[in-house]
Amino acid sequence: MAEPRRREIVEVLAGVERRSVNELVEILGLPQPTVSKHLGVLRKVGLVSVEKDGQHRFYALNAEKLKPIHAWVSMFEQLWEGQLDAIKKAAERKARERAARGN
Repeated sequence: MAEPRRREIVEVLAGVERRSVNELVEILGLPQPTVSKHLGVLRKVGLVSVEKDGQHRFYALNAEKLKPIHAWVSMFEQLWEGQLDAIKKAAERKARERAARGN
């Protein structure tokens, strides 16, 4: 998921039942070999599944596989919120100091 193009593919597949490789190529504006390469990686780790229908391949997101990623990232949410609070307090303090000097 660290690769931006793979995240894009996951986003495009989210909320739809499935998409063909050609649909993904058109939506993403990438060459077919590039899309297929990324789909292969996502398939290998279980984030997408593939269904063959004649000569066409349709990919679907296995959203359940995103849960461990979400759980891991969620561990850092408190850290981010703490940093944002500290930035806000520092900005407010500087604004008060500027206002005090201006009077």
